[in-house]
Amino acid sequence: MTGFLTRWGMAFSLVAATYNPTQWNYVDWTLNHYETDLAISVLSGLLLLVGYIIYVRATLRSIGLFGMGLVVAIILSGVWVLFDQGYLTLVNRDQIVWTGLAGLSFVLGIGLSWSHVRRLLSGQSDMDDLGD
Repeated sequence: MTGFLTRWGMAFSLVAATYNPTQWNYVDWTLNHYETDLAISVLSGLLLLVGYIIYVRATLRSIGLFGMGLVVAIILSGVWVLFDQGYLTLVNRDQIVWTGLAGLSFVLGIGLSWSHVRRLLSGQSDMDDLGD
């Protein structure tokens, strides 16, 4: 469980560093500073891109596009329940953005952790393709 929380936390850090409702994110910072700090903007963007490639590739390899869609559907239905029960509202834009970031990072965290979950449930280990 600690491993999953670590992978989910890293995924959340990645998506929140890219964009969040505060001023402390790559998108806002780059839009405000690209003229004076273009080199830092490009380097930061490339580092974020590498992080996304690692997470998305691992997610696609472990649960596939159908699995990603299924996890997204489960998350969206959970968010629907939270709205329906009054825990979330459509009034607070920041709350909606943070919920979306948590959901997206959960999909990426599940994707990176799925091999561990499968091994725990089935007792079988996954092996990467030898041709890669």
